[in-house]
Amino acid sequence: MYLGIDLGTSEVKVLLLQDDHQIVATAGARLTLSRPQPGWSEQDPQDWWRATEEAVAALRAQAPAAFAQVRGIGLSGQMHGATLLDADDAVLRPAILWNDVRSEAECRELQRRLPSLPELAGNLAMPGFTAPKLLWVQRHEPRLFERVRCVLLPKDWLRLKLTGEKVSEMSDAAGTLWLDVAQRRWSRELLSATNLGEQRMPRLVEGSEVSGALRDAVADAWGLPRGTPVAGGGGDNAASAVGIGAVRPGEGFISLGTSGVLFVVTDRFRANPASAVHAFCHALPQRWHQMSVMLSAASCLSWITRLVGAADEAALLRQVGELDAAAQAAAPLFLPYLGGERTPHNDAHARGVFFGLSHDTTAAHLGWSVLEGVAFGMLDGLHALQAAGTEVGPLTIVGGGSRSPLWAQLFATLYGVPVRTVHGGEAGGALGAARLAWLATGGREDEVCRAPSLNVEYRPEDGARRDALLARHGRFKALYPTLRAAFAAA
Repeated sequence: MYLGIDLGTSEVKVLLLQDDHQIVATAGARLTLSRPQPGWSEQDPQDWWRATEEAVAALRAQAPAAFAQVRGIGLSGQMHGATLLDADDAVLRPAILWNDVRSEAECRELQRRLPSLPELAGNLAMPGFTAPKLLWVQRHEPRLFERVRCVLLPKDWLRLKLTGEKVSEMSDAAGTLWLDVAQRRWSRELLSATNLGEQRMPRLVEGSEVSGALRDAVADAWGLPRGTPVAGGGGDNAASAVGIGAVRPGEGFISLGTSGVLFVVTDRFRANPASAVHAFCHALPQRWHQMSVMLSAASCLSWITRLVGAADEAALLRQVGELDAAAQAAAPLFLPYLGGERTPHNDAHARGVFFGLSHDTTAAHLGWSVLEGVAFGMLDGLHALQAAGTEVGPLTIVGGGSRSPLWAQLFATLYGVPVRTVHGGEAGGALGAARLAWLATGGREDEVCRAPSLNVEYRPEDGARRDALLARHGRFKALYPTLRAAFAAA
């Protein structure tokens, strides 16, 4: 058995994986966010540990005999969060999370200090990343900054609680803006731009390597063997990719959760920061990945469902499914930037827009517009990846949006590649974390990183249908440049 622990933003999920690929049991414990000021997002790391212990206890209660057979533990987690420790490893302040946008001014300062930052780090300086958060702390909480002796990412703080070791791994470290992503090592230049040195950074391992051993006190409390290995693990998206077997160049997935992600594995470092593409290390050695990220994806569907007063998303999707091609073509265009956008615009001021409303517009039309607008936004992301030389093959679709066949078919047609749903795709980072534990304890990659069994495959539709959608996408693309100045002035 292998135990995967996934520290999300809203929940800690845990999973037991058997060495025949069977998921034996899962459990979770909820987390809450603190927003002390507009644009801020924080969590108390002690809540992460409380939720982890609660989830593990529930998992152990479900399958006590199987849990006792755990021989490795893997970690996955929300990326970019800044967990600041003093000389005694005490947490100095609530962790500043990935969706905290207070450090916009510090991003501009980082770029001024080190113009080569995007080429080294593979990414633009954005408020979500870790480095600008430290500049913010230095400016606004200088006495606290002086006490910082180590910066850990969220899952790596959990590792400290589990093993007593300060360790990170390449995929999560790549999201700090302190890693030389091509060379897979901390960068002195990037660290010095935020007045830090390598001595304040954790040791680095690959995600499929052992990072430490379970502390005796934790092992005894959980009923596991002392010295149980803990793998390096991965950032949430990289771990999810391992979970669905996306480990070879060109393989990847579309994630339709609160946000939207297109993740594609690459055989080398391929950066396109000018289009807000993220270039990160994968959780496996000698592999990298690119991501396009849009901030609002399935959350747009939840929003329009509430707006039109539909009973639920499924009810609205049934109405949308009754529209014929002519009705779809008459629907307004929708810009899905409800809370700003990353790829390809990197514009925190962008907002959602319906363009082309008429007296004939219905709730079903608006529902279609949202599905289409999210797919169009993520097609822009695909084009940004392709501009950096990345080609995609068949893609797996995961997340809450994957439950809509209409949406999955739309992606297949627009992308021009098969789009698949798979069994176990909803397990996400916890499954990938368990697989990384399996690799770290001697598993072979070809055996461990299998693709899950196929559920449904959606093939691209005929040329006329795709041509009609691409014509609408052309009009969609023209809207943002027209409105950009208006967004900034609002």
